[in-house]
Amino acid sequence: MNLNYSDSILVNGTPETLYDMVSDVTRMGEWSPICTACWWDEGDSPQVGARFTGRNELPERTWETRSQVVAADRGREFAWVVGDSLVRWGYTFSPVDGGTQMTESWEFLPGGIAMFESKYAADAQAQIADRTKAAHEGIPVTLAAIKAVAEAARRSGA
Repeated sequence: MNLNYSDSILVNGTPETLYDMVSDVTRMGEWSPICTACWWDEGDSPQVGARFTGRNELPERTWETRSQVVAADRGREFAWVVGDSLVRWGYTFSPVDGGTQMTESWEFLPGGIAMFESKYAADAQAQIADRTKAAHEGIPVTLAAIKAVAEAARRSGA
């Protein structure tokens, strides 16, 4: 099973504008099909070491995660690790003709695999496969939603 995945989309916008959108984790609920809300720890902002909480919802369950920003390079990369060592999510931005190639990536880290094996025992592989499927399905949806919001804002001059 491939425990990492990424997908890219061309967006009519600058790398800095797109970075500013995704590094404002409080907006994640606008475009993610699973993450409905995020909020920074008091006093934190999009910088390496900052922490935030995310609320995720599926029909069968709702849960919260704690994450820490591990990359915050405006216009280039914004990334965070969930639960200190479970999963890494990130965005990279590359200027290209017509705008920016924005890539969203996901990686199930060794610490996450170990935690799932401990927590779910015989069901661990099925649980990991379920999370992997959600990433594969959710990333293109999230990218398309970010593109739509960014390009609508650009058209309206916002």
